[in-house]
This record gives sequence, structure tokens and C-alpha cells, in this order.
Amino acid sequence: MNITVIGCGRWGSFLAWYLDKIGHTVLLYGRAESEKMQQLSATRSNGQVVLPPSVQLCTSLSQALQNNVVVISVGSQGLRGLLQGLVAAGAQNKLYVLCMKGLEIGTGKRLTQVVAEEADPGSRAAVWLGPGHVQEFVRGVPNCMVIDAENKKDKEQLVEAFSSDLIRFYYGDDLIGNEIGAAAKNVVGIAAGMLDGFDLSSLKGALMSRGTREVARLIVALGGQEFSAYGLCHLGDYEATVFSRHSHNRMYGEKLVKGEPYTNLAEGYYTVKALMELAGKTGVELPISAAVYNILYKGAQPKEALNKLFARSLKQEF
Repeated sequence: MNITVIGCGRWGSFLAWYLDKIGHTVLLYGRAESEKMQQLSATRSNGQVVLPPSVQLCTSLSQALQNNVVVISVGSQGLRGLLQGLVAAGAQNKLYVLCMKGLEIGTGKRLTQVVAEEADPGSRAAVWLGPGHVQEFVRGVPNCMVIDAENKKDKEQLVEAFSSDLIRFYYGDDLIGNEIGAAAKNVVGIAAGMLDGFDLSSLKGALMSRGTREVARLIVALGGQEFSAYGLCHLGDYEATVFSRHSHNRMYGEKLVKGEPYTNLAEGYYTVKALMELAGKTGVELPISAAVYNILYKGAQPKEALNKLFARSLKQEF
């Protein structure tokens, strides 16, 4: 399969490396002015993966669009603008595989909904979601992930083409639940990092349990399946997000409460704002998300906001 990967950051570079490794012909696109693309062009490495000569690097959108399968790994808030640029460059009849986890601020829309609005009518969208860190994959540590799409044939084609001993793919059957769950787990990751920063890591079990419940309620309210919150896209991704030293969201939360700077992208920072927009539209109570939102956007004191979570009124667990 001939595949274009758009996005030359940590995850995008890994995706190009992985897809080449399992036998596909891969072209990796990045903007010419991007420091990450300049580094890859000069050294073929970003410090985590080394791209073989078989992975072609390019900075031309028209060249990137020569392939029908386009894997996208960019910041979620930049997806709409990217798609507008792709359409302006002549993109038609593409299968876009979205490899990021987030929701659009201002609309609360899932990323496949953004594709439906901005791509040409002949294009379709799929999502590639689930746990795993580049640092583990490149060491040969396997994991399980999910591919989901409205089009059954697209889903089957991608699972068959992308599966290997390193990544075992499952077929998703709830696009709403998988996208919401994957995005929301980053918010739980920020909360987990805050607990770590306050030396309250033992509370992460409760955080995981209650976080899954509130996300399940939101998924149902939006028309998805409750049990998707307990699958690979949300609960199954907690180890990589809530505990791993490689998790940007967890590390962001920890650094925040310690008053230390952190410059890597933490998607949960944006997702929590979109989640609160969805909570307002659906009437679903999201106490963990609300606490994180109040800390990040309303100036709430982190320890006080987290303490209030565990001082909520007594209630049945389920």
C-alpha cells in the first residue's frame, strides 16, 4: 500500500517508521519551515526513531497527495485548517486515517465530524486509536490498538494492512464512543499528573474508576455505546496515560502543580474545554473534567479543586 503520513512530530515520525517496517511504501510530509522536518531531513532521526532511506520525506502538499491513504498526526485544533489546505491543493477521494486524540474547541466536534465538513464528498475518515508510546514500540514492546470507521470495508482494509506482531488491531464498532473516550482519557491523564505532583498517586485508582464512569455517561448522551469507555480507547489506554513517564498529559499535570515549565503538547489541555462545552449541551455531569477545567482556565487552586472531588456527597458507586 502507498501511504502518505502528514505530521513529522514524535508520533507521525513513528507512524512512518512503523508502516515502512511492515512493508508499505511511505511518504512523510512536513512543512519546510518546521524544525522537526529540518532535523529529519538532515539526520533522518528525531532522537526516537531513525527513518530508513525507503521513507521518502517531502515538503510539497501536492506531492503528498499522490497517495490515496493519508495518515494524519497533527494537533487536533489544527485539523480543520489542514484539511482546508489539502482541499485547496486538490485532495480528492482520500481515506484519511486520524491518529490523534482530541475534540475541536468551540464546536465540541469529533475529528471525523471535522473531516466530514471540510473534506471533499468522495473522501472518508477512519481513526487509529489506543495505547502505546513511541519509546516502547521502538524497543519492540507490543501493544493493542483500535481502528474504527463508518465504512466497514475501509476498517477491514486498514486492520488487515496495518496489523503486525508489534501492534495488534481490533475492529472498533462505535465511532462516537471511541473518539470521545480517546480524547477524554488525556484529561484524566492531566488529573493523574496533578495527583502525582501532590504525592497522592494512590488516588489514581479511584480517579480511573470514576473517570471511566463519567466518560461513559457522556458517550451514551451523545449516542454512543457505554462499554466503549471500558475499551482500548479509554480505560485500556490508562496505563500509557495515567502512569507512564512518557505521557505528555500526565507530565503536564505534574509539572503544573509543582510550578515547573512544560512545553510539550498536552492535548488534554484543549480537550477539557471542548468536553465542558459538550457537558453544557448534554447536561451530563463531568466532575473530574470540571475540576481540571477550573484549574487550567479559571484559576482554581489545584489542591483545593482535587480535594473537592473526593469530598463530594455520598452516593451509590453504580
